[in-house]
Amino acid sequence: MSENNQDDYKQMVEEQESNPMIDEIKSKGLGKASMSRWQNDTQDSDVHLGWMDVDLTTLPSEGKFYPVDAKLQIRSARVAEIRQFSTMDESNLVDIEDKLNMIVKSCTKFRSGSKMLTYKDICEEDRIYIILSIRDLTFPEPENKLMLKGEDSSGVSFDVELSTKYFTTENVPEEIEQYYDYEQRAYVIHTKSAGEVIMAPPSVGVMEEITKFMQSRQRERKNWDQSFIQILPYITTDWRGLNSKTIFEKEIEFQGWSERKYMVIYRLAEKMKIGVKPDLVVERQGEEVLVPLNFPGGIKGLFIISDLAGELL
Repeated sequence: MSENNQDDYKQMVEEQESNPMIDEIKSKGLGKASMSRWQNDTQDSDVHLGWMDVDLTTLPSEGKFYPVDAKLQIRSARVAEIRQFSTMDESNLVDIEDKLNMIVKSCTKFRSGSKMLTYKDICEEDRIYIILSIRDLTFPEPENKLMLKGEDSSGVSFDVELSTKYFTTENVPEEIEQYYDYEQRAYVIHTKSAGEVIMAPPSVGVMEEITKFMQSRQRERKNWDQSFIQILPYITTDWRGLNSKTIFEKEIEFQGWSERKYMVIYRLAEKMKIGVKPDLVVERQGEEVLVPLNFPGGIKGLFIISDLAGELL
């Protein structure tokens, strides 16, 4: 190093050593990082990006099968997602499921505290509520509401909006509800013939894995036990670790069940079905009118506007 460079280096060191900021850091340290600003920035970002909180108690599950601190947010569907949804083959039930799950996956954020959950952790029967809520955010204009045709007891037809406010849901009967375990977020049921059974309504992830299993068996031209598939979703409380191999192992184990055990668990699964009933309940002129729940223009009508006349000039 040259003499001039040495002088410059010495001067730089002296300046750093006399820097008040460096002196303060040396004496007090860097201090503790505060997360509050980051949290506030994140919340502000959520608002600006259109993320909206969902009240879990308004869902068919009432949020009972999610972690206590679970938080679900939704946003409107974007153009790319609507394009993908429009490719749905309405004659293919598997493709319908895939496209519905795509909307939920893309337009939701789900977490428990600092742990990120996924759309697969959402209860299968909560999905229709969530999808309709996403649609409302996507098409807020009144002219884009989905309208159904109803008919009162006098035979007079009327229009009613396809809205969650008219939904009625199946409820778990009290004889089963008494076994709900707040800590496990599931039903812990004590039986004479089957021992202790832990059951809950299925999640989207559980149903996806069971569908994959049935598809793989179809491709291989192998049969599966229908009675087993009927109850499997209710005795599988987590989709993680569930795959065709573990389902097959569970099926083998199922073959060893006694007739009494199967009957008990089958009946429990029947009574544990939650979800939206097939008719909307609309109050009209003092009477309750049932309107069949359907989708005008097919399932695609959820995100593809079917009323083209309203767009033509």
